[in-house]
Amino acid sequence: MKVYLNLLFALVLGSLLACSSSEERLQLEKLPYFDVKSFLDLELSKLEGVEVTKTSRINGTESIVDTVYTVEDWKEEFAVFYQADINLPSLATSYSTDAKYDLLIHELLPGEKGKVQQIVVRFNGNYPGSISFKMKEENMFFSSTTMGEFYINQLTQKLDHYTIETTQKVMFLKPTNIKIQGIVK
Repeated sequence: MKVYLNLLFALVLGSLLACSSSEERLQLEKLPYFDVKSFLDLELSKLEGVEVTKTSRINGTESIVDTVYTVEDWKEEFAVFYQADINLPSLATSYSTDAKYDLLIHELLPGEKGKVQQIVVRFNGNYPGSISFKMKEENMFFSSTTMGEFYINQLTQKLDHYTIETTQKVMFLKPTNIKIQGIVK
């Protein structure tokens, strides 16, 4: 009977702990690296209905458009930045962290597996002024390198401009280069 009571107690306790969302548990834990995802969520929420001049270049062919984004549009535009967030349990010990002057640098350690090679956060005072990253993925048939930069205007404390560039190479095909630049008005 005692075994059944202990088992029931463990089951109830486990159920209660499992009911808290993973997001709540993540907030209670100290993250090992700069929290790119939360920073982007905060910054992109300031940009609802803001106009941006977007320049897209695909293999040298360029187009320029002025557009207004919703927060969801911004999140889609910055999807690659969200992918550069390295605060995953599987990557908890995969990066070195170095703080020099106004820079916080996370670099993939030799021998570790991860797409994100480096994240650099430049601070102006106590607030990030820019974030840049480099991601790389390779296998026998495919290679991809992506770089992104995100700059905050120090007067308005909002996104000023950004750049995302990707080069992809599939075996036996020419490389594809895509560059997106945005200037917030």
